[in-house]
Order: sequence, then C-alpha cells, then structure tokens
Amino acid sequence: MSKFRTTEISEPEFENNHVRFITVKTHNLKGRGDICVFVPPGEDLKDLPIVTLLHGVYGSAWVWTQKAGVHLTALRMINKGIIKPMVIAMPSDGLWGDGSAYIPHNNLDFEKWIVEDVIDAVIENITCTSSKSDLFISGLSMGGYGALRLGAKYPEKYKAISGHSSITNKDQMHLFIEENENHHYLNSRKDDSVFDMMKKNKKNLPPIRFDCGRDDLLIEHNRELHRKLDKIAVNHIYQEFNGTHEWSYWQKHIQDTLLFFDFIKKES
Repeated sequence: MSKFRTTEISEPEFENNHVRFITVKTHNLKGRGDICVFVPPGEDLKDLPIVTLLHGVYGSAWVWTQKAGVHLTALRMINKGIIKPMVIAMPSDGLWGDGSAYIPHNNLDFEKWIVEDVIDAVIENITCTSSKSDLFISGLSMGGYGALRLGAKYPEKYKAISGHSSITNKDQMHLFIEENENHHYLNSRKDDSVFDMMKKNKKNLPPIRFDCGRDDLLIEHNRELHRKLDKIAVNHIYQEFNGTHEWSYWQKHIQDTLLFFDFIKKES
C-alpha cells in the first residue's frame, strides 16, 4: 500500500536519457512534491544505492539535470565502469519562497519531505531500488547545507554525505533570498549549524566530504567549517578548486561526489 494519497509517474515512452519524474502528495508539504530521478539502464538491477541530490535556491527538481546534466555524467561514468550503477533522486525543496533551506518552518516539514518522503517515493516507484538500498545525500549551496545538516542529523540513515559550495548555517541564507530568514526557524539554534550537528553526532557520523571554489562567496564559511571539524577531530575530506558559485563548477565537481559515494559503497 502506498504511503501517498496520490502518485503520478512519467511514462517510459516519453522519457529521455533515463530520467523519470514522480509527483506525490504528502502531508509534510501539505500538497504535492516533485522528484526527478535518474534510473540507470540495465537488466536484473536490484537494490541499487539511492543518491538524494539537493538543489540550491531559486531551483527545483529539474535543475541538476537541465543545468548540470548530472544524469549524463552519471551515465557516462557507469558506462565506462568508473562507478557502479546508482539511482539519483533529485527532489524539489518544497518550493517555499526562494528556498526552504530543507528545514521545518511555516507549518511545513521540508526536512521530513527529504529524509522520509523522497526515499519512500523512489522505493515505491523505481523497481531497481528497495528498502535494502544504501542511501547517500549531496547537494549544492542551500542543497549542500541540506545534505551536510541532514546527513549529520540522521547518521544512521545515510552511508555518506557530500556538499558543494555549501551554506554552513541558516544565517547565511540572507545572502541569496528575499524572504526574512526568521521564517526559517528551528527549536534550537544549534539545529541551524552544520558544525553543531556534526559535533552533536560526532561518534556516529558517516564519511563526509565537501568542497568549494576559491572565488566562491561561501569559501570562508567552508574553510571555517573545515577548521572547526579538524579541531574536534571529525574525520572528513575538504577540497578547494578553482571556481565561483556557478553551474560550471557544480557540473564538473559532482563527479567527485559520485566517485566518493561509489568508493564508500565498495568499501562497505
């Protein structure tokens, strides 16, 4: 029996490049949520890992495919044997304002939408996945914040975490959005901070990596997170590359995330 009152899924005859679309109605959003899903080709594929890939402000479920071609990158890497097949689930953030930050606010639970509904919708509708599928989470900018924070908050759920050009605390949302950031409230200020969440769950964290462009407006925030994690001996990979806060950077470096997740999967 489906968890969702209604589900719509795209017809295979109209799909392109192994990208599928799912829309479900969920009480967490008090309405519908969209998920774009890359499903690798192949016969007898089962229990494939599910990578949840979160977008940044202004975007929606389609942006990772239509602005970065992540599905084409993943397909090329799979076909060349660089990585094993994996499903990539790219949900909307709930489409609140310029960005929901993937946290609960305004009587909507954007957090549960990601960590519960998205996974359930994929498993219900994508036959090569199941409750046995390993889960990974990544994202860019606001989506990097969502991935790092949610991965750290639910360390038992995700096998590894990755972020690109990530916001590291909710109070950086004002750099991008027009809405008053007081809308993005949580019960505890410590729930806002990626570092505080990682510190809180330090003993149980899955493998972590994150990167940022050297000319990115968030570079100092990422460097600070790296320094603070080093100080409390949280094992992680931090990398800096040439680039700014732009799609050409994310198009290139999403490969680092896919390689990282594939390595963790092989080691587990």
